[in-house]
Amino acid sequence: MVKIRKAKKTDAKTIHDLLYALAVYEKLQHKFKLTENKVKKVFFSSGTVARTLIAEVNGKPSAVAVYFYNFSSFLACKGIYLEDLFVLPEYRGFGVGKKLFVHIANIAKKEKCARFEWSVLDWNTPALKFYKKLGAKPLKNWQVHRLDGKALKNLK
Repeated sequence: MVKIRKAKKTDAKTIHDLLYALAVYEKLQHKFKLTENKVKKVFFSSGTVARTLIAEVNGKPSAVAVYFYNFSSFLACKGIYLEDLFVLPEYRGFGVGKKLFVHIANIAKKEKCARFEWSVLDWNTPALKFYKKLGAKPLKNWQVHRLDGKALKNLK
């Protein structure tokens, strides 16, 4: 049985461990700076923008989703941006990811969000197939760009 719930501060280690497993899967563990204490601070402090959900299968944490709200000036409406969704390998194929997606989509609908968006690595074929099966489409003519590290620091 899959249960989706809001994460609590006591889930800090679980969140950390699931997100680290995501970093390993994405071959980005060398960029992973999150600690259990940072989880407590940035995910659960007042004014945080991050929202976190935990999926449990038979009471065991099996997946995590982190999202936040964005805004479209053209649509004059907020949206949801899914920053991370990760299902432990042993729980894949049992509907856990879909239940998380549906849960977040229902939040978006309830809160009258105009969009539900995310990014995916171009080599992540299982995720791409999963999103296509849900009816999601990649945006054409758009590229994700990022300023970080030295480029962000040096921009004047």
